[in-house]
Amino acid sequence: MSNATLVTTEKQPSLDSDNTIPHFFLLTREDLESRLETSGETGITEEEATSRSTRDGLNQLSGGGGGVSILGILGGQLFNAMVLVLIIAFAVCLGIRSWIEGGVIAGVIAANVVVGFYQEYSSAKTVDSLRSLASPTANVIRAGKSITIPSAQVVVGDIVEIKTGDVVPADLRLFEAMNLEIDEALLTGESLPVQKDAKASWGGEAEKSDWDPRDVGVGDRINMAFTSSMVTKGRANGVVVAIGMKTEIGAIATSLGGGETRLRTVSNSRRSTDHCAHVSSPQVKRDDSGHAPIHRYVSAWALTTKDAVGNFLGLTVGTPLQRTLSKLAILLFLIALVFALIVFAANGFQTNDEVIVYAVATALSMIPASLIVVLTITLAGGTRAMANRHVIVRKLDALEALGAVTDICSDKTGTLTQGKMVVRAAWLPSHGTLSIGETSEPNNPTIGQIYHSSLSPVEQNRDPSNKPSETTATDLLAAPSLKTFLDVASLCNLAKVDKSPEGDWVARGDPTECAIQVLAHRFGWGRQSLTEGDRPQWASIAEFPFDSDAKRMSVIFAKAGTEKQNVFTKGAVEQVLRITSDVLTADGTVKLDAAMEAEILANVEALAEQGLRVLCLATKSWSPAGEGEVQRGDVEGGLTMLGLVGLYDPPRPETAGAVRQCQKAGIKIHMLTGDHHATARAIALQVGILPRDTKSLSKEVLDSLVMTAAQFDKMTDEQVDALPSLPLVIARCAPATKVRMVDALHRRKAFCAMTGDGVNDAPSLKRSDIGIAMGLGGSDVAKDASDLVLTDDNFASILNAVEEGRRMFDNIQKFILHLLAQNIIQALVLLVGLAFKDEDGLSVFPLAPVEILWVIMITSGFPAMGIGAQKADSDILTRRPHSMKVGVFTWEVVIDMIVYGVSGAAICLANFALVVYGWGDGNLGRDSNNTVTGSLTVFRARSATFASLTWISLLLAIQVTDLRNSFFLKSSNCPRPYTQWARDLYENPFLLWSCFAGFITIFPIIYIPGLNTVVMKHAPISWEWGLVFISCVLFMAFVEAWKYAKRVYVRRKNAKVGNGDGEGVFDQWGTLPASENATIVV
Repeated sequence: MSNATLVTTEKQPSLDSDNTIPHFFLLTREDLESRLETSGETGITEEEATSRSTRDGLNQLSGGGGGVSILGILGGQLFNAMVLVLIIAFAVCLGIRSWIEGGVIAGVIAANVVVGFYQEYSSAKTVDSLRSLASPTANVIRAGKSITIPSAQVVVGDIVEIKTGDVVPADLRLFEAMNLEIDEALLTGESLPVQKDAKASWGGEAEKSDWDPRDVGVGDRINMAFTSSMVTKGRANGVVVAIGMKTEIGAIATSLGGGETRLRTVSNSRRSTDHCAHVSSPQVKRDDSGHAPIHRYVSAWALTTKDAVGNFLGLTVGTPLQRTLSKLAILLFLIALVFALIVFAANGFQTNDEVIVYAVATALSMIPASLIVVLTITLAGGTRAMANRHVIVRKLDALEALGAVTDICSDKTGTLTQGKMVVRAAWLPSHGTLSIGETSEPNNPTIGQIYHSSLSPVEQNRDPSNKPSETTATDLLAAPSLKTFLDVASLCNLAKVDKSPEGDWVARGDPTECAIQVLAHRFGWGRQSLTEGDRPQWASIAEFPFDSDAKRMSVIFAKAGTEKQNVFTKGAVEQVLRITSDVLTADGTVKLDAAMEAEILANVEALAEQGLRVLCLATKSWSPAGEGEVQRGDVEGGLTMLGLVGLYDPPRPETAGAVRQCQKAGIKIHMLTGDHHATARAIALQVGILPRDTKSLSKEVLDSLVMTAAQFDKMTDEQVDALPSLPLVIARCAPATKVRMVDALHRRKAFCAMTGDGVNDAPSLKRSDIGIAMGLGGSDVAKDASDLVLTDDNFASILNAVEEGRRMFDNIQKFILHLLAQNIIQALVLLVGLAFKDEDGLSVFPLAPVEILWVIMITSGFPAMGIGAQKADSDILTRRPHSMKVGVFTWEVVIDMIVYGVSGAAICLANFALVVYGWGDGNLGRDSNNTVTGSLTVFRARSATFASLTWISLLLAIQVTDLRNSFFLKSSNCPRPYTQWARDLYENPFLLWSCFAGFITIFPIIYIPGLNTVVMKHAPISWEWGLVFISCVLFMAFVEAWKYAKRVYVRRKNAKVGNGDGEGVFDQWGTLPASENATIVV
């Protein structure tokens, strides 16, 4: 243990009025409770917590927690490839003194930056606030109830409960600790965890006149726990003595200055690089003499420049989709330059102003300036929608990936089930079987009839007519073996059950332990009555907490008034039997031989088949061997098995429906649970994970449906890959088994999500494609390793997340299709328009630069935002998952983009040609790109083309809300087939009103004098409106015909492919055996 490595002056909590410096590690529990006006049993009230939070502020470090960078967002809006094109166009216009075009482009840049900044800032704030909900939480006791709150809401005087895997939320003075070890390397630099002792005292040293409490270093204050340190072992309760910047970590934060650097550094190979872990690797190494050659410095600066350029262009920051779109922006920028060269080439490389403006217009036509803004808004909207459906997004990458999930590996307890356990049965070989009747209050030990039968569960199944009889707790306590059984149930248990001041029964702790503690309370055998009060019967000596690998817990208690000590153990039956040598029966203690073990396991099966989770209770006498620390291996051995306890955790009402819907969506559900295989099978059948009708399934498939972790882990990877289907249920699952399952799924090209709540679940959460942590019962380590956090620990919320992820992915595809198809229309109109030459031999543009900017910013930008908010398609949960390799640019989207772009461009060009050559004289005049006097016909044709393009773009925005179904009839089952299109449109008000505004604003733009001929370069029209309306009708008809052709193609393709040759229900579930010939048909 380190001596004083950091000396700080502790700041006085605002509760004190004097100027003395409180050293909380010196105070007794009573002094703490008095000074902080709290209670170690009931804590403070919610009203008092609110008052203290208002007075002291939130429990967070200044500048901590990330937050939103205003300069970073502003820089992102100014410096990206799409805005870069606008800036270049602006500079070119200024260079040729084209003031109107330059001014409009400047206005577009300003509008794009301002709107983009506002939207992205709002979105970033939303995402940041939602992400904070998934930040570390704290279990506190307030008004006698144990609740979970964000760590930022912890206040001075709160009673905090910490356990293995938790991050300490504030500086605590411990008053109860059991086997507690905390990693304080962040604070003290010690590499080993520090063992804590809540009873540590410095009373003797304090009496010395020359003793200074500050001489006791932070690392030596073993009755304190400091914020941001992690509990590596054990559990404890403590009172909060400092929060935020008043903590020891806060004192360090206050003293530190400077920040991170983005420069690639030149480091010494002999030195540790832990302190600069934030710097991008690779590090440039020095030689043994501490020097580095000059080329190392050049390399460092080159890499730094590469990082800066990557950040500037968005190639190395953001989500995968954002990086893809940044690459797209660069591609479009290069295409814009090529198009500009084509314009110059078509005009003989003349450099007069008209040609340059035409080149600028053509380049601008390929830039979807609002794309990044719309994407940011859509992602932020997705996080808000997720939060409303009990899912917090910690990493935006997960939003894009959710729609690709093919397999979900879920825990059972609390996720598929309610997590409200009740003891339904207990079997004591020495006394028979106890049963507890139905109860509407799981935590109330006074409700529920007790039944007793001298038969075992197996014997009861053989003779159902022999019903158990009603009895009372008093009658049953006449048996000494039951008292010993209750000792284990009550003392090998950390839960607390008591009555609140309002008269309600409240349980605090793990749901399993709460249920067993309630059972003990039915007999008046509660933990508090045995260990607390003036004359406690038992005193705790040591505790070995539940371990996810060992799957058991043991404690050592000493009997008051005697030298007798006992070991009490509970855990999974197989794990407890491994360390058991005897069994207490009606005939006394007998050896645990093969026949007795078979009888016990048969009774376990009988209870598990009822859907009960079965635990085993055992005990033995204990005599300490010496003064050293007691080792778990010495304690857990030679036990006497007392009996079994069966707990029922009913499935959530919504689980079965959610599982069924996942299967329809092509997602296979795997239950990975620590329960007995019969219990897991029973629950899996209830919720629909396992098929009830197995007649059509082969023996190989049936054998692979349910496995134990021991069976699965014994198989080699080759044997696992040879299975016809990976197990749907793995019982007695260990953390390492979860990792193997994820690896097996990846070898089958599956895209999997994994749920977890414990410290040991972190590897599987990290290894999976999407890690999902539990927000209510999950550890901080699991949350930190996850991509999503469920705020209600409910499996149905995972389905909600998948649906929301698919909806958002669909909408991103739709608005990208809308924006890029519109760019193709503009680019083709201008490129083909190069053929229209005036009397000077210069190209006459069918669309003016300002018209193009109007379409890019107004006609496309706002409707695209509306498309991003479009509700989910009706069939979104009946499709197969999409492929992450393909991404948003599927062949269907690319082909649609080309088809809609070419058809829209053809219609717009036809309008221009008909006005000029059909009803006009075909004279393009001179200088018709700049003045209406050059050719009024050209200006009128340009108006008709602009109006057609504007309305076609708006109609395209409406049409792409469904890529295949008709806009007028999206479903054949709708009750109002003739008006449903209007109802669908009204359900997306932003899209509706942005399109309506786009339709209406075309009229003032065309008819306002000066604005039309001087700025927009077009003239008022009359009969040409007929062409515009006909163009819109033709475009709508063409799009409807194209969608119909796609529907026919898909129907024929599906009919040809059929349902496959698989094993019935497994065809629709979708994880196929690893094979070079295995394909997934979408």
